[in-house]
Amino acid sequence: MSSDRIPRHIAIVMDGNGRWARKKGLRRIDGHRAAEKSIHEAVEWCGEKGVQFLTLFAFSTENWKRPRTEVSFIMSLLSSFIRRNIDDLDRRSVKLRAIGRLEALPPGPRADLDAAIERTSRNTGLNLVLALNYGGRAEIVDAARRIAVEVLEGRLAPDGITEESFSSRMYLPEMPPPDLVIRTSGEQRISNFLLWESAYSEFVFPEVLWPDFSKTHLDEALAVYSARDRRFGGLADGEDS
Repeated sequence: MSSDRIPRHIAIVMDGNGRWARKKGLRRIDGHRAAEKSIHEAVEWCGEKGVQFLTLFAFSTENWKRPRTEVSFIMSLLSSFIRRNIDDLDRRSVKLRAIGRLEALPPGPRADLDAAIERTSRNTGLNLVLALNYGGRAEIVDAARRIAVEVLEGRLAPDGITEESFSSRMYLPEMPPPDLVIRTSGEQRISNFLLWESAYSEFVFPEVLWPDFSKTHLDEALAVYSARDRRFGGLADGEDS
């Protein structure tokens, strides 16, 4: 496939862990544990294809509403995932990043995350972005607050607020907008994920539950993406006005 048809940035809503576990008569936490294999598949595939950014929706601002035991398990799973995989990620030159209101994460997982981000900060391969305690609306609100402070302090004029200046106040301004957003499990909604950034993204909704998601499903999503004509509000080539 031509390199110009490879997405620069793929974002994934990793949906279906609980349903996967329920189908197998297991606990929801077993579904979260099984999800790690699919993360490995996605990271390896993106590295092989030359994708520059892979963003995974790992924990939303709304996920705190889940049972306390499940939330605690997910946070401990974050720490164990980092500890088990940091050597391999570093060997692959993966650069770990994170977006969200990270200050609200428990101290242990936050420390493990910060250490992994620092260790991989000079890597030059795939940017693996974990969306943790992340919400698209929260990100927009936080950007608006930063701009409001700058206006109040006289460092930014109101007429200097543009789409570009707003984008530069987002959590990771150097991250390009996602070309392709994938949500597994067949659900067809955004769920407050990258609302600002995904204005012109292509969406694919495979039926497969996240723990069963593989490189084959990524190949299929790429085939769908590459067949689409991305016009960004303009006209298709050769199309008359």
